[in-house]
Amino acid sequence: MAGRGCCCCCCGDTESRSPEELTILGETREEEDEILPRKDYESLDYDKCFNEPYQEVLENLDTKKVKRYEIVKWILVFAIGVCTGLVGLFVDFFVRLFSQLKFKVVEKSVEECTERGCLALSLLELLGFNMTFVFLASVLCLIEPVAAGSGIPEIKCYLNGVKIPGIVRLRTLLSKAIGVLFAVAGGLFVGKEGPMIHSGAIVGAGLPQFQSITFRRIKFNFPYFRSDRDKRDFVSAGAAAGVAAAFGAPIGGTLFSLEEGSSFWNQALTWKVLFCSMSATFTLNFFRSGILFGSWGSFQLPGLLNFGEFKCSDADKKCHLWTAVDLAFFVVMGVIGGLLGATFNCLNKRLAKYRMRNVQPKPKLARVLESLLVSMVSTIVIFVSSMTLGECRKIISPTHTDNGTFQLQISSSSSEDLNSTTKTFFCPNDTYNDMATLFFNPQESAILQLFHQDGTFSPVTLLLFIILYFLLACWTYGVTVPSGLFVPALLCGAAYGRLVANILKTCSYIGLDHVYSGTFALIGAASFLGGVVRMTISLTVILIESTNEITYGLPIMVTLMVAKWTGDFFNKGIYDIHIDLRGVPLLEWETEVEMDRLRASDIMEPNLTYVYPHTRIQSVVSILRTTAHHAYPVVTENRGNEKEFMKGNLLISNNIKFKKSSILTRAGEQRRRSQSMKSYPSSELRNMCDEQGNTEVVEDGEDMLQQMLERRHTPYPNLYPDRSPSEEWTMEERFRPLTFHGLVLRSQLVTLLIRGVCYSESQSSASQPCLSYSEMTEDYPRYPDIHDLDLALLNPRMIMNVSPYMNSCPYTVSPNTHVSQVFNLFRTMGLRHLPVINAVGEVVGMITRHNLTHEFLQERLRQHHMTI
Repeated sequence: MAGRGCCCCCCGDTESRSPEELTILGETREEEDEILPRKDYESLDYDKCFNEPYQEVLENLDTKKVKRYEIVKWILVFAIGVCTGLVGLFVDFFVRLFSQLKFKVVEKSVEECTERGCLALSLLELLGFNMTFVFLASVLCLIEPVAAGSGIPEIKCYLNGVKIPGIVRLRTLLSKAIGVLFAVAGGLFVGKEGPMIHSGAIVGAGLPQFQSITFRRIKFNFPYFRSDRDKRDFVSAGAAAGVAAAFGAPIGGTLFSLEEGSSFWNQALTWKVLFCSMSATFTLNFFRSGILFGSWGSFQLPGLLNFGEFKCSDADKKCHLWTAVDLAFFVVMGVIGGLLGATFNCLNKRLAKYRMRNVQPKPKLARVLESLLVSMVSTIVIFVSSMTLGECRKIISPTHTDNGTFQLQISSSSSEDLNSTTKTFFCPNDTYNDMATLFFNPQESAILQLFHQDGTFSPVTLLLFIILYFLLACWTYGVTVPSGLFVPALLCGAAYGRLVANILKTCSYIGLDHVYSGTFALIGAASFLGGVVRMTISLTVILIESTNEITYGLPIMVTLMVAKWTGDFFNKGIYDIHIDLRGVPLLEWETEVEMDRLRASDIMEPNLTYVYPHTRIQSVVSILRTTAHHAYPVVTENRGNEKEFMKGNLLISNNIKFKKSSILTRAGEQRRRSQSMKSYPSSELRNMCDEQGNTEVVEDGEDMLQQMLERRHTPYPNLYPDRSPSEEWTMEERFRPLTFHGLVLRSQLVTLLIRGVCYSESQSSASQPCLSYSEMTEDYPRYPDIHDLDLALLNPRMIMNVSPYMNSCPYTVSPNTHVSQVFNLFRTMGLRHLPVINAVGEVVGMITRHNLTHEFLQERLRQHHMTI
């Protein structure tokens, strides 16, 4: 790698190093207990780092380069949409192929065994197909565990500003796309729409980088878009393209990316995301229409999930899809849908906790066995209920019912599809088995049956179907397979809406002249889905685009709002629940009003580790090895305020008394964090944690403070560039007032160490090598870790000038800033670190994402009340 040879200027003879230098550089294990664990979830560096390398890029930009940059961005956005559409085409094609093969073999066996009495053989055949497919899907998730589930919670976290390891890797995409087709074809109550959103996000993250960790040897010299800001924007476009491909709803996809994911948005991004969504929709539409109907360019199938056309007969002038009277029933259905969704989320949360305690800690084989158990039970329920609980219903004309009223009509092609998906198991001619029609079909076909089938489904059948499907779908969501939740929720809700329509039809005294079963099925699907996922704007638009009927806008919107309000009274949405269970620091849209009782000084982290503009290599290495921070304030000593500082002036907020009170808890906190290392995968950290287990905890506060002050690595180990922290320092020397100059990232410091950016004492700082912006970002997104460096090649006496590479103008707040202002600034601007600066320009604390989570603010508010 270019530039790595520059580190020779930092090399030195290890024999001439002092014992203190050898200790700091890691050549002894005396201070190994100071190494803090790495965090599982990091934040995105969405805020631009305005340093000298970036400034050089800006100065070299001209109009042609800017236009070329924008053209490349639009081309990549279009390519992301096309690739996402092709991924959807791949999944849909093989799901259809495997499902048709399975149902063809099993249905033929059922017909033959009905006469011969060998239905057990048919059940074994169905079990063989389903369990084989589910086994393959589960094994793929063992290869890449992040591929399990729908992926929407993880993508929502990423767009909110949190990195989750492995979430946008190419291996995850392969496991997700292949695994979901096996999971759906295996008869599990899961959908492929949720994983499509995750797949689109991975395409958006990886395609503009032109490299992958899976194929390390394949590299292209493409230095553009090497930042978290550009990558997150492309992920937003990819997630929207996944929604658009799944539902044929490009506008809904754009709104989904805005409502459910992105914390940071701008006007230019809106147009690019919409263009990407359109590209995905029409790419999938073009190929599916050509493959399934042979009419290339006709664009008849806009998405993977097609709701069909809701249309009244032209002969009935009084026909309406819904009336004002129906709107009252829709509100009641929204309340019931919210209650059902809250129940679903509560049960699934308990199952998820059980899995975290009893299944995930066990060997990986246990997860596969659980998936197979779910597949076996689901298959047996589907088979037995279809054979024993179904009723034979008469196939009614698509235009008239028995009482002469007109029903909803659909296109002739859709009508043929409905007729072909009716199942006649154990029923005479001109009749169909209503339970088998719901269970022995792909879920999309069952939804169309509930929306458009003119023949009524038995109320008893619908009730049994809802109960069985509700419980099995709740059990299935969370097993180790790629699994979406949209289609199962829509199917269960559609059955609930169809049940309501059947009940209303029997209650003629209500005075309803027209009850359209398809409309009530759609509203039931919307109410249950809204009660589970708690989406409003985007889900409304998605359903309107999927039905291609704008008149459904008001009832769908009202139903979703009522379902969300009802469900929120009991618990959170299903995605937020799983995010909370994983402990991801997700930031909501805004804070509660009562949080304004707190100020920035109440929630900030006062124990900081500083970096001087000119710092010795030994101090830089010591900081990186003994802290887990990802950014460090760059400061200089404020000698002008030293006299006031010694007197305890109230204007100087980082005085000795304040530092004493804050440092008392540091040793205890350090010990608690060391105990938590056992949950981290690093064996080195676990062993170190075991070694510390026998250490006695110091109870007395003053003794603890004295121990902290006597340690070689104090909270501020690099106050002077010319010497390491000394044990002879007084309290005043350790906590001098420090003027804030900027922020330098951990990744930047490691890059500077690798590339030998330093100078010797006998030279001036001008002799230090300069790195360009492309060299600083060459290792993005996986920068080397300090623990992976060969520290023997570093000369600890060399000096590093970090001023050219720090962000000299980050966003800052005053200690007296209200929490709501801090929260809005942090979330809106997509920050990762927010320094707190007092009136004289001194840094007194740092605010990160963890300091703004709901749980942290609640705890600080309780402490605030106790103090008052």
